[in-house]
Amino acid sequence: MKVAIFGAGAMGAFFGVRLLQAGADVTFIARGAHLAAMRERGVTLRSGGESVTVRPLCTDNPAEAGPQDYVLVMLKAHSLPAAAPQLLPLLGPGTALVTGINGVPYWYFHGLDGPYRDRPVESVDPGGALFRTLDPSRVIGAVLYPAAEVVEPGVIEHTYGDRISLGEPDGGKSARIETLSRLLIRAGLKAPIRARIREEIWVKLWGNLAFNPLSALTGSTLERLAGRDDLRSVARAMMVEAQAVAESLGVRFPIDVDKRIQGAAEVGAHKTSMLQDLERGRPMEIDALLGAVVEFGHLVGKPVPSCELVLALVRERARLAGCYPEISK
Repeated sequence: MKVAIFGAGAMGAFFGVRLLQAGADVTFIARGAHLAAMRERGVTLRSGGESVTVRPLCTDNPAEAGPQDYVLVMLKAHSLPAAAPQLLPLLGPGTALVTGINGVPYWYFHGLDGPYRDRPVESVDPGGALFRTLDPSRVIGAVLYPAAEVVEPGVIEHTYGDRISLGEPDGGKSARIETLSRLLIRAGLKAPIRARIREEIWVKLWGNLAFNPLSALTGSTLERLAGRDDLRSVARAMMVEAQAVAESLGVRFPIDVDKRIQGAAEVGAHKTSMLQDLERGRPMEIDALLGAVVEFGHLVGKPVPSCELVLALVRERARLAGCYPEISK
């Protein structure tokens, strides 16, 4: 089984090492100092008090790997439009794209019954370029739950989580998704197949769309955002608006909003990924986490005033820090 990890950073390398240990032929596609270190010293994964080093093919040239059975796309959403053409050498007739990307994916409306079927998501796919370049019929949706960090180039620290939920956009149980699930389970991971993968995307997004931008605006951790009444009320208002939008699109939430907020509070004094990106001067995944929610609100005619307000503020905060493009939106 040939698997390419496109974007073999912390999460990508974690899954790549596990899949290689399960017997897959894995190629790591990365760049910069991290790639140089993996080529020179291999990829080291620290997890559960143990450390393992493997030596897969590591490259910045997808053509070197050639067509794959599966490509795990582990980029942040804002990086995918520019990177999409580089994925093409990895795609054979039957290659599946597994999109482990936070937030609303570009393929969201692919095959979805209703008035928005096969509509591009402009916030993450302006003009539908991704929809045309990376055929959404190739896609297997994925929601990732592990946490990992590149502690130094070539070295990954896995801190918690071992689940990756999978789902075909049409809700089916195809041979390709069952094969992938078995491979991931053999790699020591939980890999359930979900008939309604969009609902799991929304449950994870539900907290991220509020807590990520609010943390970037305030500098506060999840513990404070979910624990202080004034901050919690802002997050809750955003989440209630988003829930109404999602339900208009046919999504059913398995938990209520206060339980979801409590789950965030239990994470403790954690800096969200968006706050970490802001502090490090890296591009922030604003549009996949919140911009698309506002877009969907306008699409279905649901008011999202709190989300609109926070979106405008966090975009400007990011622009001033050089972490968001200086364009009019």
